[in-house]
Amino acid sequence: MNSQSTEPRLSSTILLLRDAEQFQVLMVKRHYQIDFAAGALVFPGGKANDEDSSPDWGSLCDGDFDDMERAARISALREAYEEAGIILARPKSGRGAGQPLVGQDIANALDPMRAAVDRREASFLDLMRQHDLVLALDTLVHFGHWITPTMMPKRFDTHFYLAPTPPDQIAENDGRETTEAVWLGPQQALDMEQDKRATIIFPTRMNLGKLAETTSVKEAIEQFATEPVVTVLPVVGKDENGDPCLFIPEEANYPESREPLTKVAAGVGGEGGKAAAAQK
Repeated sequence: MNSQSTEPRLSSTILLLRDAEQFQVLMVKRHYQIDFAAGALVFPGGKANDEDSSPDWGSLCDGDFDDMERAARISALREAYEEAGIILARPKSGRGAGQPLVGQDIANALDPMRAAVDRREASFLDLMRQHDLVLALDTLVHFGHWITPTMMPKRFDTHFYLAPTPPDQIAENDGRETTEAVWLGPQQALDMEQDKRATIIFPTRMNLGKLAETTSVKEAIEQFATEPVVTVLPVVGKDENGDPCLFIPEEANYPESREPLTKVAAGVGGEGGKAAAAQK
């Protein structure tokens, strides 16, 4: 195995939040023909691309972040757009932290380009320029950081972010990588997985459990904006019965700190430790 194959690739995942009848997070169902986590409920997310790191984003973003953090946040907002049709941006004429985000009218105007941006046939950066928009990177709260176990040939360095959803925007699945977009209470989603009504992989389930500690968008944003993020690099070991498990740091404050490897494999169609990878 060469060093290039084991170098974790930057990726991002976004937990879009809203207060409806209950506190909810947006989840999408992976297409059944996709090779990783087929049919699973996940959060929108995926690998960062080279354009996410372009210096040309400098004038098209609200929020002051270093190069890696800015690229990860741009990737998260691009994935929200591609997979759910949600655009977290402000008009260039009304930019600045705390200023209102664009509404459904702008989301509708950008919607026809979702597939082209996803396939890299069109530029997300150019799309923002053409519509005089700036990405609201400042609205994201860093929530989690997971790195795929070292024994895996494909590895991801995945950052999880929370973000309030613009109240008048509607989430819609892309019909290609995802087949459904559903709003679920964090505990509701966990109950669905427990009852075998849904497949939810280990890192997704752990982040749902952490989110379930809060009961509103305001509470979640305020609580996790001040909590340190502990990097999670799962390692393989054995429990007290000698059964192989994935272990994560207890100081990361997730509901559980281990997962039987048999459950990991069953949840992702035999992909084993890939359950600690990015959402796609």
